[in-house]
Amino acid sequence: MAEAVTEALAWHGEGPVWWEDHLVWVDMLAGDVLSLAPSGQVTRAHVGSVAAALRPRRSGGWVLATERGFALAEDLTGPVTALGPLWIDEGIRMNDGGCDPDGRFYCGSMAYDTRTGAGALFRLDTDHSVERVLADVTISNGFAFSPDGTTAYYVDTPTRRIDAFDYGPGGLTGRRVFAQVEPPGEPDGLTVDAEGGVWVALWGGSAVRRYDPDGVLDAVVELPVTQVTACTFGGPGLTRLYVTTSQQDAAPDHRAGAVFAVDPGVAGLPALTFAG
Repeated sequence: MAEAVTEALAWHGEGPVWWEDHLVWVDMLAGDVLSLAPSGQVTRAHVGSVAAALRPRRSGGWVLATERGFALAEDLTGPVTALGPLWIDEGIRMNDGGCDPDGRFYCGSMAYDTRTGAGALFRLDTDHSVERVLADVTISNGFAFSPDGTTAYYVDTPTRRIDAFDYGPGGLTGRRVFAQVEPPGEPDGLTVDAEGGVWVALWGGSAVRRYDPDGVLDAVVELPVTQVTACTFGGPGLTRLYVTTSQQDAAPDHRAGAVFAVDPGVAGLPALTFAG
């Protein structure tokens, strides 16, 4: 079972990424970015009404998804430069995202009331233009790539699936079911290990599951809290699996909202970064 490595610091912890010996994640609905240093010290910075997702920039600094658009920051403590809202509907917000091998940043949206088909998946290109690449999404979640960069994995939570796409010059094509995620819990954020296994957090399921490259369930990491949101590999050699959790709609437990970690016996992949 995974063990807590922080206190219950987040109301809705999400979107972890490992960068330069730090674990960085968001307290999404508080609009905060948190960073765990090797010393164990956690710092927190407020970036807006919502901090949905973030990734490092190759030129330095960070790219973020905020409530209704994208933003840039020189560091995790400085000011955030918004790139402009993508919609005006205050009932819809960004939710989760990641980068592709060509350095573009994706983030998907959802309605606060989770109404069906209200969300989409957006791509921020390196010139800061934005394209909607998927429509009719309900709760856009995990987004990650196979070790060779030719397959993307994606979750729209209510479908109870992990979907796969071919990735190449034409972008995301050939959508298909990679794995059907059975109860308990629903698929949320995900990451991919160096062997091509896909690890998915289970919202309401108290676990992270690994599906092998053929989509077959072959490992389960249990957690002592119900609302498991996302996961990423980090630490020396990227051999630790870090898992974020939430207090939102959680069964009572003083550890809900903490970050957990486990050594699963396989290494992860370096974070894909934003080239813009």
